Amino acid sequence: MKAPPPRTARGGHPRDVLFAGEKPFPALPAVDHYAGAEKFLRKALALQQTLGPVFDITADCEDGAPAGGESEHAAMLTALIDSPDNRHGRVGARIHDITHPHWRRDLEILLAGAGARLAFITLPKARGAADATTQIAALRELEARHGLETPIPTHVLIETHGALREVWQIAALPGVESLDFGLMDFVSAHRGAIPGTAMSSPEQFSHPLIVRAKTEIAAAALANGRVPTHNVSTRIDDPAAVADDARRARRDFGYLRMWSIHPAQIRPILAAMQPGHDETEEAAAILIAAQDAAWGPIQRHGQLHDRASYRYYWTLLERAHNTGMTLPGEAARRFFDPPR
Repeated sequence: MKAPPPRTARGGHPRDVLFAGEKPFPALPAVDHYAGAEKFLRKALALQQTLGPVFDITADCEDGAPAGGESEHAAMLTALIDSPDNRHGRVGARIHDITHPHWRRDLEILLAGAGARLAFITLPKARGAADATTQIAALRELEARHGLETPIPTHVLIETHGALREVWQIAALPGVESLDFGLMDFVSAHRGAIPGTAMSSPEQFSHPLIVRAKTEIAAAALANGRVPTHNVSTRIDDPAAVADDARRARRDFGYLRMWSIHPAQIRPILAAMQPGHDETEEAAAILIAAQDAAWGPIQRHGQLHDRASYRYYWTLLERAHNTGMTLPGEAARRFFDPPR
């Protein structure tokens, strides 16, 4: 007797059915953890092996490199990215900004030694779309030189007046995967017009110039199919404060990802970025029923659902998965376990 088809094939996978003809939205982990020193990178890699690929690691060529030792530092980062310790392939690198004489050499070292292992390249302090375009073009040139068939995604830091002014153009550039807000450099660029207290909570969520920047970045990113990534929380000794920052970034400003600068921040950010248990259970039940109905309209608890609401519940369920939540068994089996 012929075996029945897997249940996942009955109505098609939600990624294929609900977003047909659209460019896939990046499914990135909710935490981007920064480290530059070898000791801290090794600790981050060990934690990633324990928790799984629920957070990314950015190996920092910019702030982590000693002056005059940029090449040696980039080579050390490259060796770690290409090592067996990078078990999940979720390590990227931040290079120097375009005004620094070493930024091209950063790319050359990284791609020569770890090209196919790089999850992304982060471009800091772009002064506008032209800077990001120049650095992305150099990245593509080096990819071709080293025979890389899949382009490495780029993450662009929005932390200057020019980058904020041209954030929609930057978000539309091919290959951009994330727009990251650099709060502290952004505040510093205002020459004292924004108080230093606005580099942390609560003022980072209430000062009008910062609110304007955060909302514009998130809007440009989401409209162009990019992930908006929130700035760091400076509180490394208070997990509750870190979680509150992440929660406000997610719920009030629409950020789907946040930087971490200390391992103790990773779990609080993950927890704050996760959907609630009840809404995850509801999303799973709706999507299972919808797939069984070949994605036609359904009723649940007296409420009508169709493809418009299915899209919302799928993104919620995918976010739950990407933040390490345990999903209802049937939903996990149908939507995430089978190879696709």
